[in-house]
Parts: sequence; C-alpha cells; structure tokens
Amino acid sequence: MKGLAFLMVCALGLLSCSKQKPERETKTEAPKQEATAEEKEKPKGDADTVEITPEAQQRSGIVVMAAASTPMTQHLQVTGTVQPIDGSIAHIRPPARGRLLEVLVKVGDRVSTSQVLAQLDNIEAGEISAQYNSARAELQRLKIQLAAQQRQVERNRRLAEIGAAPQKDYELSLAEQQGMEEGIRAQESTIAGLSTRLRRFGINEEGNAPSTTAIRAPFAGVIIHMAAAPGDVVESGVELFSLANLSTVYVQAQVYEKDLGQVRVGQTASITLDSYPGEHLTGNVASISDLIDTQTRTAAVRCQVANPSGRLKLDMLATVQFPTSRKQATLSVPSDAVQTVDGKSVVFIRSSPSRFSVRQVETGVTSEGRTEIVRGVSDGEPVVSKGAFAVKSVLLGKELGEEK
Repeated sequence: MKGLAFLMVCALGLLSCSKQKPERETKTEAPKQEATAEEKEKPKGDADTVEITPEAQQRSGIVVMAAASTPMTQHLQVTGTVQPIDGSIAHIRPPARGRLLEVLVKVGDRVSTSQVLAQLDNIEAGEISAQYNSARAELQRLKIQLAAQQRQVERNRRLAEIGAAPQKDYELSLAEQQGMEEGIRAQESTIAGLSTRLRRFGINEEGNAPSTTAIRAPFAGVIIHMAAAPGDVVESGVELFSLANLSTVYVQAQVYEKDLGQVRVGQTASITLDSYPGEHLTGNVASISDLIDTQTRTAAVRCQVANPSGRLKLDMLATVQFPTSRKQATLSVPSDAVQTVDGKSVVFIRSSPSRFSVRQVETGVTSEGRTEIVRGVSDGEPVVSKGAFAVKSVLLGKELGEEK
C-alpha cells in the first residue's frame, strides 16, 4: 500500500510540472513578438526622414526657408514634338541610273561625313567608260594617221621644190594634215568631257576601274528615311535616303488661336520632356506659322533648341512653356530646393533642428530661380532652400552618411 501511495504522489508531481512549462514558454515568447513589431515599425518611420546634426548642416551649407507665395510670371503651357530643321535635311539620290549592290545603313543610324551609304553598279558610268576607252583608241589611230600624213607632206614639199611633182599635190597633202590635226583636237575634247563625267562617279581618268559608285553622306547626321534595298534598279531622280543633322532641332508646339498674341518670334521658351524628368531646356521661338489648322484652331510655333549630345529624338513629346506679361502670387520655393528621388520631385521639410522629412510634391512652372509648388507643401512650412542635394545624398547613403 505504501508503494502504491508513493507512485501516485510522483505522478501528481509530474503532471503539475508539465502544466507549468507552457506558461513559462509563453511568457518568454511574448516579449520576442513585441520586439519584432517594434523593429518593423522603426524602419518604416525612418525611411522618410533624414537626420543631420546642426554642425554638419553648417558645413554642408544647408539653409532652411519658409515656403511663401511670391509674384511669379505666368506661363502659357502647350504640348509639342521634336522635329528636324528643314535646312538641315539632305535628300540623297543616285548620280545616275544603276543597280544597288549593297545598302550599308538603316533608318535611325548615325553616320559621319563622307561615310558610304550604298554601293551602286553605275550603268551609265559603265557606258561612259566604254565610250572613253573607245575615244582614246580612236585618238591613238588619228595620231598614227597624222604622223604618216606629216611624212607624206614633207615628201611632196621636196618634190615640188625640185619640180618632180606638181605644187598642187603638196597643197592637198598639207590640207589633209591640217584636217587630221583638227580631228585630233576634237577627239581630245571629247575624251576630256568623258573623263570629267567619270570622275563625278568616282572612276579614275584611266577608265579602267569597275563602274561601281559609292553613295556617300554629305554631312554627319541621322538617317530618317530610306527607300533602298540591294538589287533595286534605280533612276537618278529617285530619293534613296533622307539624312538629318540633329545637332539643332525644332520643338514644334501647337498654340491655340486665342493664345497666339502671347507668343512672339525671338521669345524664350522653357521645354521639358517626360524622358528627362527634372531637366529644363531653353529654346527660342524661330517662327510662327501663318496658317491656322481649321480642325484644331492651332498654329505651329517652332522653337529652336540646341541638341549637341543627340538626346532629343525625333517625334519625342515635349511640354513647352512661354512666359507671358502677367504675374500672379503663387506658392513657390527656390528651384534648388526641388530634388528628384526615384523619378519623383521631392523637397525636404525640417521637422526638428536635426531632422528633415521627405515630401513628394507636384511642381508647376519655373521662373526667375523659383519653382511653383502645386501640391505637397503648405504656405510657411520650413523647406531646405540651399543644400538640398546634400540632404538627398544623406538620404541615399552616398554622402554625409556618417553625420547622422
């Protein structure tokens, strides 16, 4: 009986231990779950803030000013497209009728000055080359005949002097010699003309080169149109390539009839493209069309823009802003305050002496060093006006990262 009682006491002890164990495990796991939640919340808040000590701000030239409504020049905003300048387009045609052996470029290719665009089996050059060789052979025959005639004239002269032959024979032979000399001069002139035509086709004066003509680019540019394929037989008047020099282009805007009074030739225009967000190009109004599109009631306004790096592509969409004489109080910040992060326009708002928050904004026009803020900032909010790039660098972890 005592043994049975002892076993029952041991069993009850084991049961009580097993019940207490899960409670201890639960108590130890709960803090871990709370700590994980805190860790997740902390990075989320820090992702939109930047911390820079006042000393680091001073070294980086960071200045904070309140966003304020200031009088800004109003702009007329329209859409446009990139177009080539008419005088910078070359329409390249073959020099003569022939068959295309090779076409070495395609639409969109950039080519250099004198680069070969195609090889032409010049049918006309082949015919001229044959005429040239035949004319040279005829000239050589005439020269041989002239040499024989000169000897005959000399013999007749001597015979006439001693009375062994009539004077008439001498005179007739001399006339024949002079006729041959005239024939030789005419043949030499024909050969010179044929030689000049051959040189135009790139064939040397000997006339022995193959009748293949290289069609070359007259200047450096971009092939914008092509109507050539190997094997085509083409005439001299057919346009094979259109080549455009895009170092300077037009941004052609469509301006409504009612707004034309705000645009004038020589006026400066601000141009932006979706392909290059945050960048502002400057152009000058080169021409205003005298024709109104009867469907859209707009006129074409061409703005000339420098394009030395070739970043502006034909038919790119652009937004064009023309300054007007009107001014209006508009919420704005210094243009340097607006930065681009992940393709979006942002400013930095100071939330404490050493902390800045990132604020996405929608911008409007830029004029006289200030940028209009359409949405995202309220009047009076402290915005980083100078040194915004330094704050951006800290945000991206590129510069001043150790100053946090």
